[in-house]
Amino acid sequence: MEGKYGLLGEKLGHSYSPAIHALLGDYDYKLYECPREELDAFLTRRDFAGLNVTIPYKKAVIPYCAQLSPIAAKLGSVNVLIHRKDGTLYGDNTDAYGFSGMVAHSGIAVAGKKVLVLGSGGASATVCAVLEQLGAAQVVVISRSGENNYHNLDRHGDTDVIVNTTPVGMYPNNGVSPLDLKGFPRCSGVLDILYNPARTALMLQAEELHIPCAGGLYMLVAQAKRTAELFLDQEIADSEIVRIRDLLARQMQNIVLIGMPGSGKSTVAALLGKKLGRPVSDSDAAVEQAAGKPIPQIFAEEGQDAFRALETQALAQLGKGSAGIIATGGGCVTRRENYPPLHQNGVIFWLRRDTDRLPREGRPISLSRDLKELEMEREPLYRAFADHIIDNNGPVEDTVRQIMEVMR
Repeated sequence: MEGKYGLLGEKLGHSYSPAIHALLGDYDYKLYECPREELDAFLTRRDFAGLNVTIPYKKAVIPYCAQLSPIAAKLGSVNVLIHRKDGTLYGDNTDAYGFSGMVAHSGIAVAGKKVLVLGSGGASATVCAVLEQLGAAQVVVISRSGENNYHNLDRHGDTDVIVNTTPVGMYPNNGVSPLDLKGFPRCSGVLDILYNPARTALMLQAEELHIPCAGGLYMLVAQAKRTAELFLDQEIADSEIVRIRDLLARQMQNIVLIGMPGSGKSTVAALLGKKLGRPVSDSDAAVEQAAGKPIPQIFAEEGQDAFRALETQALAQLGKGSAGIIATGGGCVTRRENYPPLHQNGVIFWLRRDTDRLPREGRPISLSRDLKELEMEREPLYRAFADHIIDNNGPVEDTVRQIMEVMR
């Protein structure tokens, strides 16, 4: 049994848990996909030292536990199983620890506040228990068909903090929000326990409205840290949560390149991909593939508006991914709706190159406009999109080095 740790669930797919636990301790951590009909045999056999438990088994494992922690008993939910030396199973819940840490780290005050919790599942119960423990004045659960639901949200316009525990907006269904924050003029904080994408549509709107917000990656790492302490029976410094969270965030982030046509985005993207071992995508190539013809032909036959619509569709799809490099078309910044899909998982770099060094061939807009005039027109748009500005007048290796330094 010694050293056998992992995550138990029915269907696990991709999970960040093995990567997180590899950074927390020197032990093997595997994924255990277990069909419902095999759960009893798996838990009776007990061929493990410790497990995380995820849906749909957080309640199903309780009858197999000889003892529960106070928080697990209160919530009726177990996400950690420890196989003790006497052969019995101990059930705990570290999700509460994770969410409590997320609230504290976010700096969003909940004590004395009215908090709206979106969703009524297991995660909601954990969140509500923590909020009450932290002194929230009122906690209101919004469900699809309960007394408080999405059709009568107007009765809660005095809400101070909103917490999303639903899967709405989670990858691959990015870009969808459970509600419109404009209906909550007093809202002073938004917490979303989802972590993929890094910024959900709810969080993106919060940013736009200058409302402090936080995603669920900190909670994920914090609960894993507490789980590792239970596995190893030893304390792990809280600073490890931030270190691992930041490391994962950098690994998950897309590198997005914007800039004038011919500013070197494709060339820089290719070299970055080679050096970092990341997949490279090009929005112009995606548009051509979708249209079945080259961009100059799209402009000639269908016009610029048709091209821009195809470009927006391509960027929405490319922006869903993680840990990639995306080279965009020069005019993508002319549509504000292109910013959220690029920003949700990405760090955006504006590559600047002197206009007299910008090639025109094969670029319909560059051929039809004065480039200095075009650059002046687009400069505030590039600036509004960009997280960082990189000079790309020198060797491409220098540009790539600058971007890699930022990402480190």
